[in-house]
Amino acid sequence: MTSFPSAAMASPRSVLARDKLMRTAERLYAEHGFASVSVTKIGEAAGQRNKSAVQYHFNNRDELIIAILERHMARIEKHRVAMVEALGAVGEVPLEERIRCHIQPNIEHHIELGTPSWYGRFLAQVIVEPNLREYAIQAHGKLPSVRRLDELGRVQWRDDDRALIAQHHEMIRQLTVHMCAEVEYDLAHGRIDPAAAEESWRRLGENLIQAICGLSVALLGNR
Repeated sequence: MTSFPSAAMASPRSVLARDKLMRTAERLYAEHGFASVSVTKIGEAAGQRNKSAVQYHFNNRDELIIAILERHMARIEKHRVAMVEALGAVGEVPLEERIRCHIQPNIEHHIELGTPSWYGRFLAQVIVEPNLREYAIQAHGKLPSVRRLDELGRVQWRDDDRALIAQHHEMIRQLTVHMCAEVEYDLAHGRIDPAAAEESWRRLGENLIQAICGLSVALLGNR
C-alpha cells in the first residue's frame, strides 16, 4: 500500500489540491481511458499551475490511481462491515446472504456518489490493467469484511474446489464491475433518467444478486 502524509500532517491547501487531482483524474480516466490521459493533462484540468503537481502529491500515475481506488474501497468497506457484523457468528450463512454482502455495499456506494459519477468506469479500467488489477484484487481480498465472508463460505467448500472457486470469483468480479460501469455510463449519457438513478442501481443490485446466486449454484452447488 502506498503511504502518504495524513490529512492532519498536510496543509489544508495540500489536502484540497490532492482531492481535486483525484477527482479530476477519476473523471478523465473514466471518460477517456488510462492511455489517453497524461499526468500533465490531469494537473492542467485540475487547475494546477505546477506541471508536476501529480508527481509532487502522488509520485506517479499508479500511486494516484491507487489513492483513488483506496478511497472508494474504504467507503464501500464501511457498508460491508455493517452487513457482515449483522450476520452474527454463525458457522453457515445462506448463499444469497453472502452474495448480498458482496454486492449491496457497492450499490449503496454508487447511489451515494450521485449522478454523474465516474467510479464504475474507472474501476472497469483498473481490473484490466495488469499491475493495477493485481493490486486491486489483493487489496480487496485483504479487507476484513471480505476475509470474513470468505471464511463463512469456506466452511461450505471442498478443498478440491480451489481452481473452480478462483474462476467463480473472477466471473463475479467481471460481471459486477462491468455491469456497474454500464449503468453509470447510461446515467451519465442520459440513457437512464437521473431521477430514476437510485431505482436503477437497486434494480441492478437485486439482478446481480440473483444472477450470481444462479451462477454459484450451477458451478459450486448451493453451498
